[in-house]
Amino acid sequence: MRTSCDLVLASASPRRADLLREAGITFEILSTDVEEAHDASLTPEQLTVENARRKALAGSAMRPGDLVLGADTLVYVDGEPLAKPADMEEALQMVRRLSGRSHEVCTGVVLARDGNVVRDFHVITHVTFKPLTDAIIRDYHSKVNPLDKAGAYGIQAHTEMLLERMDGSFSNVVGLPVERLREVLESLS
Repeated sequence: MRTSCDLVLASASPRRADLLREAGITFEILSTDVEEAHDASLTPEQLTVENARRKALAGSAMRPGDLVLGADTLVYVDGEPLAKPADMEEALQMVRRLSGRSHEVCTGVVLARDGNVVRDFHVITHVTFKPLTDAIIRDYHSKVNPLDKAGAYGIQAHTEMLLERMDGSFSNVVGLPVERLREVLESLS
């Protein structure tokens, strides 16, 4: 069995790469271009795992023999996914919707090798935002680009402006639940 030194991250996400580096996991980056599922009939767990599966399998086709990691993170409020906003106005509306209430962040993770899924899992973190005015949201967005982030926020930057409470994995909200990933990688060694 290969070790985590042979891990390939099928993602161009700088946040996922940073999380892996911080966790001391050796990996290479491989950008895959896959069409993500947008199926409202799927649960958050099913949808994120499906999108992670597509990324991991595309990467494993490009890197035979290597263990390829695919991941997908979505923010959910009232059971509805919040993807990346199209523009700053949509970003404002998204964070306004999260203001003063709780939401879920779900990340699906799939490990694949040679076109086969080796392991898949998901992690959910419950996040509660402080009540936020439009002025606070705009100030936050002047510091953190919301356009490349699901839910129009990045919890790792200027956290104190938004966060009231979090139950679960912080790294999951950033984009990759490294604690659970490390357990899975160790079980595969």
